[in-house]
Amino acid sequence: MATIDVSATDAARRIALQMLQERGRGAVLVGVARVDSALEHLLQAVMAPAPNRGDGLFLPDRPLGSLGAKVALARRLGLIDAPVERALSALRKLRNAFAHSTESASLADPAHSARLAEIYAEARANPLWAPLETVLAAQPPSAHGPLEPALRDYILLITILVAFLEATAQQLRPYQPPVVMGFSGVIRQDPAG
Repeated sequence: MATIDVSATDAARRIALQMLQERGRGAVLVGVARVDSALEHLLQAVMAPAPNRGDGLFLPDRPLGSLGAKVALARRLGLIDAPVERALSALRKLRNAFAHSTESASLADPAHSARLAEIYAEARANPLWAPLETVLAAQPPSAHGPLEPALRDYILLITILVAFLEATAQQLRPYQPPVVMGFSGVIRQDPAG
């Protein structure tokens, strides 16, 4: 059963309110960048520390430099479930569509709203969806006008993903394999430290 702690709730509220500053293409690009960063933190939480600060495993031209690679690894490690994997993959495709579009792109466009409809339905089951929706509804209209339903749902999805990826990362420790290969052979690790 999923648990929600106060820090995840507070973080989610801050993320949602910060996302209100964005509109259109910027909202999509910033939102997916936030998710990408949170997913990177999740993976780093289970990895042994880098031997030096310059190892760059997550740099763009390295093995875990793409969102797709991070999603695949997180799923293979069992850090995210299949619905979250689908959501992250859909967000990656959405970001790419917005980033490479020469036209004005909108979350309300049928192609984009169809891509996100199933994901929103799954995300609405999260216990933070309704309270965050209330927080967003209580915000005064911005200079951009009232909050559009498509953007509101997108902000809620991004907020929930980031908050729960970060909350999960905070609860994890680096993986310690029971055995390690060395030149002297297979070395059994002492789990007690």
